[in-house]
Amino acid sequence: MKEVVRIHVLVTSISKKVPLLQAVRHAMRKMGMSGILIGADRNSNCIAQYFVDEFWHMPSLEHFTVEEFISTCRKKHIRFIIPTRDGELPFFSAYRQVFEENGIFAMVSEQNAIDICLDKLRFYEVLSAQGFPVVPTALSLAELDDGDYVVKERYGAGARNVGLCLTKEEANQHAHKLEAPVFQPFIAGTEISIDLYMTRTGHAKGAVARKRDYVVNGESQVTTTIRNEKLEGMCIAVASYLGLYGHAVMQVIIDREGQFHLIECNPRFGGASTLSIEAGLDSFYWFFLEAQGRNLEHYPFVRSTNEKKQIRYPTDFVIDL
Repeated sequence: MKEVVRIHVLVTSISKKVPLLQAVRHAMRKMGMSGILIGADRNSNCIAQYFVDEFWHMPSLEHFTVEEFISTCRKKHIRFIIPTRDGELPFFSAYRQVFEENGIFAMVSEQNAIDICLDKLRFYEVLSAQGFPVVPTALSLAELDDGDYVVKERYGAGARNVGLCLTKEEANQHAHKLEAPVFQPFIAGTEISIDLYMTRTGHAKGAVARKRDYVVNGESQVTTTIRNEKLEGMCIAVASYLGLYGHAVMQVIIDREGQFHLIECNPRFGGASTLSIEAGLDSFYWFFLEAQGRNLEHYPFVRSTNEKKQIRYPTDFVIDL
């Protein structure tokens, strides 16, 4: 009798992303997939290893050639990859086509889109040239109008070492603490995250906006879904122009006059994006369907009729030894 090879799912940089892993596992069950969930991280003590079927203590991607990584995936029967950290997106986007030629599908956008999203200055330059309301971003304060400022790292996650509502002197001082600082005007208003899913054919499957009620270290600890079709439409237009694929998160400020100010786009699943899954944005399920050649037109986006609030909190998990 021919041995049946089960197909497995790999989630990278799992850290303490337990709700994300639970959402992936739920999508696997929904698909009727018999494979296991493999979690990878550079930290051998990461918390999330206790919430996967197999833990891969994976070295940094810079230690792999694409051939070596694909070879390991084959040995582990991995067919689907979900990257979750900004720093690893360039690797998976650069070799996305090579992976697919080897029957492995990664939920990641093309390289050009990733490059634009991970460079805040380029993000501003590219999108503002198309008339999108992006927050002005500059390499020096001299390029911006007077007022209060935001200083952040040019590359990668925007919340890392960010300085908010700073005077000119404070902004210059804060910039010395960063590797590649960029400056933006500080805009008072309501912070909104917009989760969306873009299909392989470049169409928006759906979008869910959520208010960031309480933020700690750049991640929403309390977040509430809202309906704002104009805002969702603007973010979908940005995603379409960039050519994004899979799940992405836009960060926007709505000022006191109701104007939109696009801050950045994280071209991956976000820390609190599981709320949008609860609201009907079934990103992991859609990713698995598309990777298996299914037409998503047969799987409609059904948004929850009720708005939902998500509270993220620590909890205990006890296992028998």
